[in-house]
Amino acid sequence: MSDTPSAPSQAQLDRFAELFNQSLTLRHFGARMSFPEGRMVVVELPEVQPQHRGGLGASAVNGGVLSALFDFAIGCTPALRDPTRRCATVQLSMSFERPATGNHLRVEAVIDNGGPSTVFASAKLMDAAGRVCARCQGVVRVSSQPWASGESPATN
Repeated sequence: MSDTPSAPSQAQLDRFAELFNQSLTLRHFGARMSFPEGRMVVVELPEVQPQHRGGLGASAVNGGVLSALFDFAIGCTPALRDPTRRCATVQLSMSFERPATGNHLRVEAVIDNGGPSTVFASAKLMDAAGRVCARCQGVVRVSSQPWASGESPATN
């Protein structure tokens, strides 16, 4: 018998995303998460708002907003292995390649490597035209403890 847990079902991942997407935090921020085909985490900002834009009247999305989207996407990659366990981002390294403009952003994050308590992941952020605007690598700590809600990190 193998000690490797089986991958979560698409239904489990969809439930995790559904609960997270209902949270006040994500609704206020305007982001949505999904797990297409259980292979990656996708975080979308479907309607970039004025408060998401940079300072000085710039049309590009603020780097802090991009950082938050990366943190959210990378931080949820352990759910691709086990959506019931608590996890937290412990390190992010980002490179901004071009201004992220337009009214829609998409982040795609995947697991690169890791073990039972640590996940190494990478992500790319694309604008509405599909151009990569930024990239990120991150480390996520995975706990043996379940989420307080039992199903997702969403608490509000």
